[in-house]
Amino acid sequence: MLDRVTGMQVFCRVAALGSFSAAGRALGLSQTGVTKHVAALEARLGTRLLHRTTRRLTLTETGRTYLEACERILAEINDAEAAVGAEGVEAHGTLRLNVPLSFGVREIAPALAAFSAAHPALTIELGLNDRRVDLIEEGWDLAVRIGTLADSGLIARRLTSSRLVACGAPAYFERHGTPRRPEELKNHNCLGYTLSDSSGWHFGEQAYPVSGNLRAPNGAALTAAAVAGLGLIYQPTFLVAQALRAGTLVPLDFGTPSPVLPIHALMPPGRRPAKTRAFVEFLVQRFAGEPAWERDLPEAVRR
Repeated sequence: MLDRVTGMQVFCRVAALGSFSAAGRALGLSQTGVTKHVAALEARLGTRLLHRTTRRLTLTETGRTYLEACERILAEINDAEAAVGAEGVEAHGTLRLNVPLSFGVREIAPALAAFSAAHPALTIELGLNDRRVDLIEEGWDLAVRIGTLADSGLIARRLTSSRLVACGAPAYFERHGTPRRPEELKNHNCLGYTLSDSSGWHFGEQAYPVSGNLRAPNGAALTAAAVAGLGLIYQPTFLVAQALRAGTLVPLDFGTPSPVLPIHALMPPGRRPAKTRAFVEFLVQRFAGEPAWERDLPEAVRR
């Protein structure tokens, strides 16, 4: 029987990277070896953990639940091993933390007072940008990243998730009409995120081409422009939930499930110092359960 803990590690990496081949490269395994580990897990559990298509891998509902449990168990194993060599060591020094700009301003910065109160010997250097950073080359202890992870050897800990929502202001729809199908987006002003690797907006298994008169490297800027009526956006709920509840943005309903973006803490490989372990556990606890930005949203978003 294949090792259960290794199977969990393989499954977590497949879920993070979105493919068997990418997980294999990151773990030093063949694609066949990765497939065997995941198949063994599914056989042991008696259920499917992944939806497999020719285009992508997605988690089943059971798979999402199991992923959260696996990440928690593996983190506890790593922390137990680290604690053996660092028992009684208080988090101290400087923690270099890099997070996306909008998420950092909205979700991370307000949490730092509580963390600092519990760890007064620790100083935090907060980097705010949306580009992909090289943790090792640039000397970051920890990064928070949103979306499917790049193929890398970094240690990932899932924190929470956020749905993608296509939406626009009521004033925009009054002037230009409301698209009822994704194919109609090509006739609308769709505001673009310049750091995206995608050439279109994904709904279901298909990408639909879009274009518009504004592109920006920051989701909050695009959201502000959309609220003012400039065009349509496709942004995560942590950015647009407040506007959706207030009615200043209205979601488009194409009858397809909203894509879910995982949010991870990323760390360099190797033993994690006390300062890094302390902050990751703080984030895990802070984001436990249903995210605040997912509550009380329109039904079109919560499918």
